[in-house]
Amino acid sequence: MVGLAFGALVTQSGLDWWWAGLSATLAFGGSFEFLLIGMVTAAAPLATIALSAFMVNVRHVFYALSFPLHRIPGRLGKTYSAFALCDEAYALATGEQARSWSSRRILWLQFFLHLYWAGSATAGALLGSLIPDSITGLDFALTALFAVLALDAVRDLRGDLPTPALALLSALAAHFLFPDQMLLAAFALFAAALLARQLTTGRKPTHA
Repeated sequence: MVGLAFGALVTQSGLDWWWAGLSATLAFGGSFEFLLIGMVTAAAPLATIALSAFMVNVRHVFYALSFPLHRIPGRLGKTYSAFALCDEAYALATGEQARSWSSRRILWLQFFLHLYWAGSATAGALLGSLIPDSITGLDFALTALFAVLALDAVRDLRGDLPTPALALLSALAAHFLFPDQMLLAAFALFAAALLARQLTTGRKPTHA
């Protein structure tokens, strides 16, 4: 659904339909791709685009703290798994039920998520011309996705309330201390809090 919304938003922004599929295949950064539409249509400088891409996607660095990349064999497999590490793959592969998954299953999961995103973005772009200009709210699809993933992650914590509490405190601290770089600061503070908790209590890191 999010991919369809992204593809439709591409064509409604005046870009060619193939731009959606190409971006989804090569960049594969859903949240950044929504942001990229506005920057491309506004002819933003490459330096601005690069900095924005880093700021938005830097969360994947912290995903690596608990994503089972060590279970993926081979350099090629690890490279693709790192490239295809999206929010949905992280939420599914780090869940309680995924601890027994094989490396093959994790890679196939990431591949089909990648394929689904590229295919749905292309389909959304092709169908986007049929959507009336009066229809609004397509850009909210990504926010809704993150909300659902967050709720699923909290339910899977099985009573581990300190983790979402640390996330909330990190976001609040970043908002007041680093308002211009809130996303990066919040992830950095959250990762530091998780590492500090691990060192002081010896608890196994949880996914949030």
